[in-house]
Amino acid sequence: MAPATRGSWVLVAGDFRFTGGMDKANAHLARGLARHGAAVHLVAHSVEAGLAREAGVRVTRVPRPLGASALGERLLDRAGRAIARYEHAAGAVVVTNGGNCLWPGVSWIHCVHDAWPCSDAGAPRWFRAKNRLVKQWARRRERLATGRARVVITNSDKTRGEVVERLRVPAERVTVVYLGCDEGAAPADPATRARVRGELGFDGAAPVLMFVGALGWDDNKGFDRVWAAWRDLAREGGWTSRLLVVGDGAGRARWAQEAARAGCAGLVRFVGASDRVGDLLAAADLLVSPVRYEAYGLAVQEAIARGVPAVVSASAGVAERYPPAARALLLDRPDAPECLPRAILRWSGAREHWREAFDAFGAALRRYTWTDMVDRIVAVAS
Repeated sequence: MAPATRGSWVLVAGDFRFTGGMDKANAHLARGLARHGAAVHLVAHSVEAGLAREAGVRVTRVPRPLGASALGERLLDRAGRAIARYEHAAGAVVVTNGGNCLWPGVSWIHCVHDAWPCSDAGAPRWFRAKNRLVKQWARRRERLATGRARVVITNSDKTRGEVVERLRVPAERVTVVYLGCDEGAAPADPATRARVRGELGFDGAAPVLMFVGALGWDDNKGFDRVWAAWRDLAREGGWTSRLLVVGDGAGRARWAQEAARAGCAGLVRFVGASDRVGDLLAAADLLVSPVRYEAYGLAVQEAIARGVPAVVSASAGVAERYPPAARALLLDRPDAPECLPRAILRWSGAREHWREAFDAFGAALRRYTWTDMVDRIVAVAS
């Protein structure tokens, strides 16, 4: 860890939790800094209890009135700027998450709203109207934040390109720092695999396809595509598989009902939101992630690091890390009805080949941990 970690840091973000996505990246940055001697002040709506108890960590909690993100972000911005102003004067490094706090320090961009369309055609009218207002607000805020930032950090070359081209940030101010892997991540041993599959009720040798993502009114994560592909394949003779769905949201009950109507309820498990994604991956043979927009794709990375091949949209940021040997499982046209079923069958027809190809990929990913990510952020931000 670079000597520059000694000193003070202010991190402003919505949430610091180890459950996935940007929250997990934020939490690992905070913990990594604290464990290497920095005083870390977290300004957030929520902070995981274990992280809040780390030596050197101080927390200012900001309410999210009525659970409303827009109201909460206004309060977060106000509190973040007040604390940043005071602590920056004493030498602290300030890191914010894009438009959540308009401070001219380090802006860590986990997504680019200007490149992220609404995917809510089937949602109620009130939700579509709200979604567009929130998106308009987020786009305006991210332009203001990145325009003021001294340094912008992105999670992929894809995201960097969007920041430069769409948000007009000079390229020399934008640096890519990939998200890290959990230390100790590895493919599951046969006993663990059997145990987790048994807990889920997946007995026998039928392959398990796994989806991780929100099941809200907005279909950005692409579960509608997963369901259509899996259902159509299940109707074909000779294809047997199970479907494991990890995620929650307003649409979860609707999808569970759809599975029951299709006579597939016994073949699908909806486990809701979970902090055990790493454990559940032990049951999976293939992760499917036909996203419409994805700045990176941490769930895909975590699957591969645990020995599970992954089919993902070629437009996702994590796809740029796929080596040539794995690129045939990227979805060039995920919106085409035949694209995902074709990729699943390609994998199914040569499972041993893909396991070997992704073993090498996973080993490469595992060599770059969250500690390495923190080191790089320190080097860029200091």
